[in-house]
Amino acid sequence: MLRKIDCVMVRVDDLETASQFYGSMLGLRPLWRDDGSVGMGLPETDAEVVLHTMDLPREWGVHYLVDDVAAAVSAWREGGCVVRKPPFEIAVGWCAVLEDPFGNPVCVLDLSKGTRATLPSVR
Repeated sequence: MLRKIDCVMVRVDDLETASQFYGSMLGLRPLWRDDGSVGMGLPETDAEVVLHTMDLPREWGVHYLVDDVAAAVSAWREGGCVVRKPPFEIAVGWCAVLEDPFGNPVCVLDLSKGTRATLPSVR
């Protein structure tokens, strides 16, 4: 079901300050930006660090890519597991938060709407 880590969500108070810090101190590069988030690229993976100002619980940091969120949620329920947050729409597709038997969130997303457009300066 899980294909890879798609992104790590990091809650920040100021996107500009955070993107400058993560760029200059950690070597990440901005990939895309919207009103509430900035996708930052790591040099050796296509997984992103997404700096955001959204009101999401901090424990929902790691998001795994799946082919289809609705199918993943259905399989999870059929396996008798808890769905903490049912599928909800996001800019690139759908997201849901599952819960493992130990109470940990398992955030899944799909790219059913496609990936975000990269910033012009990023190649």
